[in-house]
Amino acid sequence: MTSLASYLVIGLIAAAATSGSMPFVIRIAKRQGWMATPDERRMHPVPTPDVGGIGMFIGILAGVVAASLLGDFDQLFQDSTEIIGVLVASAIIFGLGILDDIRDVSPPAKVTGIVVAAVALVWFGVTMFQFRLPFLDVFVLSDDWVPLITVLWLLGMTQAINLIDGLDGLAAGIVAIGAGAFFIYSLELTDGNLLPQPNVGPLVAIIAVGVCLGFLPFNFNPARIFMGDSGALLLGLLMAVATSVVGGRADPDTQSANGQTYFFLAPIFISLLVLAVPILDVLFAIVRRTASGRSFAQADMGHLHHRLIQLGHGPRRAVVILWGWAALLSTVVLFSALYSTGSALIVLVIVGSALSVFTVLHPRIRRDDAQVHESDLVGDEPHA
Repeated sequence: MTSLASYLVIGLIAAAATSGSMPFVIRIAKRQGWMATPDERRMHPVPTPDVGGIGMFIGILAGVVAASLLGDFDQLFQDSTEIIGVLVASAIIFGLGILDDIRDVSPPAKVTGIVVAAVALVWFGVTMFQFRLPFLDVFVLSDDWVPLITVLWLLGMTQAINLIDGLDGLAAGIVAIGAGAFFIYSLELTDGNLLPQPNVGPLVAIIAVGVCLGFLPFNFNPARIFMGDSGALLLGLLMAVATSVVGGRADPDTQSANGQTYFFLAPIFISLLVLAVPILDVLFAIVRRTASGRSFAQADMGHLHHRLIQLGHGPRRAVVILWGWAALLSTVVLFSALYSTGSALIVLVIVGSALSVFTVLHPRIRRDDAQVHESDLVGDEPHA
């Protein structure tokens, strides 16, 4: 069984490679003119490099190469072709994304490229075997359904990450939180002998964490570089792979060691909860754009982060709030698995209530305080 220390080493290597390559990527982007210019939807004031996916791809490659050199991962590299499938699909997704960042790719062409990447995953066996709907039944996927489910899962995850990438550090932070939670989830399954081995999911999840942490110092407000579609699509791919090969293969009929059944009731459902923030954003976007008669591919200002800005939160605070919600939802999932007592969940409910109040009321309180302060200043003025 692969040790936790080995996984952490891989994550650190992926982070270091991503972070170390970013200054060179920024320099090349400025020289080549690969820049995002300010417009009515972008809040940054100056042209900014938008090809951060190059450094992320380097981080992914570094993590995989490092894992291949560590003895702990021999079974994964010798007894399975799944890691090859992840690399091939990553290369396809990266090529599609970087082309879109540099020259723009039409939505149909982009969907076609994602489908090709999904076909590569299917070819090398990087797929889910089953999924269970809460309180219903386990659905074992036949060979006819596997390609379709893989395509839909990859399309959903890539679009979820791509759509939420609207503020500096938002997408990278949420993926780091979600991938970290899912990595812990996969280790719990592995320790309980509930996940068939070898499984590439935990390795992909920790690489995703490392890539995001290596990128965040360059992307948090004020960002020196954006991830672009090349980065967002790569992160979507990593999360699609991790959630499908872990959540779609876990034994659905076994309890955890401490008797908790919720954690293993619906692994795919848990995958959705870990990434609830971007997935909810996608669902709201579909409903919003369909109701207004617009194309789903047409950008708008109705995303969750835009609404927080409209409430009166600044860009940094809006990002931190959404990070907080992602962390809270992920923690709820993990606490449901790791603890049999309800006291931990009570604490999380209190934290969630406090976060809700801060999200909704903080700008209003600030406005009221500003109005009171302004009236005091007016009252102190000398009369003519």
